[in-house]
Amino acid sequence: MLTHETASSGARASMYTSNRLKLGLFGANCSSGRTVTMVPERWQASWRDNVQLAQMADAAGIDFLLPIGRWKGYGGDTDYQGATFETITWATGLLAKTERIVVFGTVHAPLFPPIIAAKQMVTADHVGEGCFGLNLVCGWNEGEFEMFGVQPGDHQRRYAQGQEWIDALSAIWTRNDFDFDGEIIKLHGVRAKPKPWGETRPVILNAGSSPEGKAFAIRNCDAFFTSANPTAKRTSVEESPFEEAAGRIMEAKTQALAYGRKLGVYTASTVTLRPTQREAEDYLQYVQENTDWNAIDSIMEMKGLNDKPPEIRERIRAGYARGMGGVPLTGSPDTIAASLAQISAVGFDGIAISFTNYLDELPYFRDEVLPRLEGLGLRVPAAALST
Repeated sequence: MLTHETASSGARASMYTSNRLKLGLFGANCSSGRTVTMVPERWQASWRDNVQLAQMADAAGIDFLLPIGRWKGYGGDTDYQGATFETITWATGLLAKTERIVVFGTVHAPLFPPIIAAKQMVTADHVGEGCFGLNLVCGWNEGEFEMFGVQPGDHQRRYAQGQEWIDALSAIWTRNDFDFDGEIIKLHGVRAKPKPWGETRPVILNAGSSPEGKAFAIRNCDAFFTSANPTAKRTSVEESPFEEAAGRIMEAKTQALAYGRKLGVYTASTVTLRPTQREAEDYLQYVQENTDWNAIDSIMEMKGLNDKPPEIRERIRAGYARGMGGVPLTGSPDTIAASLAQISAVGFDGIAISFTNYLDELPYFRDEVLPRLEGLGLRVPAAALST
């Protein structure tokens, strides 16, 4: 079986597994995770809970942990995502406590000098013996950037800076004693040792949704996050609600091949899982009845979404109450497994999921959904995964 000591860059990009549908946990480094609710059992994101969750996910065969790069909360009654762990140090700590799961750091390029970021990530990568991953963000939250005294610039400049940043990072990870003379980033006499684990680089992902963001991911990354778009209209009841995404997935993978890259395409989901469909829908209703609307309204204002036409604004607002981005999946183990199979069938290579409370809900997902996915040929048992 594949081991980290002998892994190639391709093996790292596949997160060391042959799972047809990769599964990750998304947002556990932030209080409330990705559920904007006031229910008392919502995720608190303590360090102890994060360690327990990471070890549980690792033992269950979950492929990766993906954090949110958040520097201050959104306010509201819960100060949604107000308590967060910085993601590279969070990843380093969790990699020291786990065996094989890939743990990402989410890094805002405008906030991290590339030499410092490269050294931090190499440290995490050696702690995890090749299990660190980079989620690169070019930035959008101007309120957070103001805390740092940083002006992110317009959209086009952000991605120009991101390109220089990742070019510099790649050079730092592979070369010594060089200069880097970009339009924005200028480095002189760079020397950085050690290099990433096994002389390969960490898996890199990006979730840019704009044309510039998509092009950036296709040029530079191993994985690209995009929407599954479950609200697309179907022409028949037999058609998957995720079918609309198939064309976008194929287009992205084809464009990446033109750069000589094999691109994995991923999406995100908030999962409400209970023994029966009725129980799941009842719990989701309870969570939504306790939505932190003040936090959602703060997010809407920050993103400039209140200027949208009323019907669009309310649809977005209601969508945030179902989970901050991604496709909401609600139902019994059979329903959730079937939906994940549909997501895989249209071409997605993986999905990052969130729960209202990760520790409370992951065991049932592990015990009931994972075996169904194994039966469908989408996953292999955790015992068969390499370490």
